[in-house]
Amino acid sequence: MVYGSYMPSNVSITRAALMVVAADTVVALFAGMAIFPLVFANGLEPGSGPGLIFQTLPIAFGQMPGGLVVGGLFFVLLVFAAWSSSISLIEPAAAYLVENKGMSRPVAAFTVGAICWVLGIGTALSFNLWSDYKLFDMTFFDLLDYLTANILLPLGGLFIAIFVGWISKRHISESELSISSGLFTVWWFVVRFIAPLGIFVIFLNAIGVV
Repeated sequence: MVYGSYMPSNVSITRAALMVVAADTVVALFAGMAIFPLVFANGLEPGSGPGLIFQTLPIAFGQMPGGLVVGGLFFVLLVFAAWSSSISLIEPAAAYLVENKGMSRPVAAFTVGAICWVLGIGTALSFNLWSDYKLFDMTFFDLLDYLTANILLPLGGLFIAIFVGWISKRHISESELSISSGLFTVWWFVVRFIAPLGIFVIFLNAIGVV
């Protein structure tokens, strides 16, 4: 949604979306094939969730030949991945402050970034100094991870599907996607009925209802 709002008019939304889906899936599969053999080979717990990155993997890297180099490169790449993701996450809030509060873009970006940085300190401390402080039996990091992964992400997808399928005009999506009428009819049906229902079921499963 964020990157799409700045996409040039001559770029195909359909082609870009398919490329993003394909690249994301391929990278996830390769990451799984690279990481989980290390975990299983060292007898570590594969289902440790977010702790897999910061607790389990360092142990695995420490027990493998050249682990210091491989582990260092892994976390350097993880930093760049986090930065690139943060750009899209910060942009809506920064754009809101610029367009509605009259802030300059540098000030807006710094303000939102500083808030995220403070929250980041809290997540880092939850692995050590704040590890004993829990809310709903979760550390600060676990709580943020649960809220974002299990509540905010599904609800965000659900609201976008509802907005596109039921609030936004059909001709807007049809003109922007530039696909055949028959294919668009199928896409329109999926966005209006199948996607919201599927996402809602995922949301109920994430919060433990089903």
